[in-house]
Amino acid sequence: MAAEPAARLRVKAAHHPVRDARGTIRLGGSVPGLTTGISDPDGWIWHLLSELDGRRPVADVVAAVAARFPARGADDVLAAVLDLADAGFLEAVADRSPLSPAERERHDRGIALLAWMDRTSRVPETVQVLLRDARVTVVGVGGVGSSAALALCASGVGAVHCVDGDVVELSNLNRQVLYTESDLGRPKVAAAVARLRAHNSDVEVTGEVYRVRDAAQVRRIAADCDVVVLAADEPASIREWTNRAGLATGTPWVHAGYHGPMVVVGAYRPGSGPCYECGLTANAPRREPLPGVSAPPNPANAITAAMSGNLAAHLAISLLTGVPAVPLNRAYHLNLVTLVDHGLGQVVVPRPDCAACGRS
Repeated sequence: MAAEPAARLRVKAAHHPVRDARGTIRLGGSVPGLTTGISDPDGWIWHLLSELDGRRPVADVVAAVAARFPARGADDVLAAVLDLADAGFLEAVADRSPLSPAERERHDRGIALLAWMDRTSRVPETVQVLLRDARVTVVGVGGVGSSAALALCASGVGAVHCVDGDVVELSNLNRQVLYTESDLGRPKVAAAVARLRAHNSDVEVTGEVYRVRDAAQVRRIAADCDVVVLAADEPASIREWTNRAGLATGTPWVHAGYHGPMVVVGAYRPGSGPCYECGLTANAPRREPLPGVSAPPNPANAITAAMSGNLAAHLAISLLTGVPAVPLNRAYHLNLVTLVDHGLGQVVVPRPDCAACGRS
């Protein structure tokens, strides 16, 4: 949002400025990637920040600061306001909220967090409106998908659609947060929809009981939502199907899962960079497995599943709102043994030899 003369802007509460004895101002708290330091030996920026409280139009603030510090003309002051707004340290103040009182109360903490991470100066509640107006489909509501669906509903995504063909089994209960012992034998979608509706009745929660078996089904799913969260790992080609469905429909998508203690998530916006299969092309397997030795069946617990699912919801919210503005068209690998992100073999530009989006 541009700092128009009639706009009212204020410093974001989470970015509350502090000043040291040398006159250096720190904005953005202590979070790397958000915080910055500003040298202010004569104190005019500090005074500007104190004036930016959202009560007066920008034009009045600029005039007041320029009058207090004649060495700084109105153009310099306005340029500083624009820089602060463009960096995301300011937020616009609306005359009327786009949310109902109940919505504001429910999402108060979430709105504040999104505003903290937002690198624009828009009215904070407009980000929540983007979530309210969005539709997300979660494919697979097992350990990862159930956590993702719950996070999306709690965050206020307006419509969440669940797709899964399995029933609840006892072995699911160590990691699949939407189900209890009373759900054993029940279709996961039926139990998940009921639990999600009970958690947030403002969200339109729907579901379909079936297993995705071909690319045409995934394309139909992608055509009917704003973001796809892929939390299923079968059939073996389901990520490639989802990637191509995204390319065909323009629908952004997230994949999430784990490889033992390695939590893996990725987010892709078709047409804005390399696709999922660009990464597969660049990192084609070059190792031969030992014959007769197979991997155990998806080792996982509530921690690995929930971390993957919650990160998937985080990336879905980023795709829907731009908050936070994380790098897209790549995967993230969080090693729970070392708590280090291993960016394994990232591709930064589309590959011409990619079978999905390449031209050769």
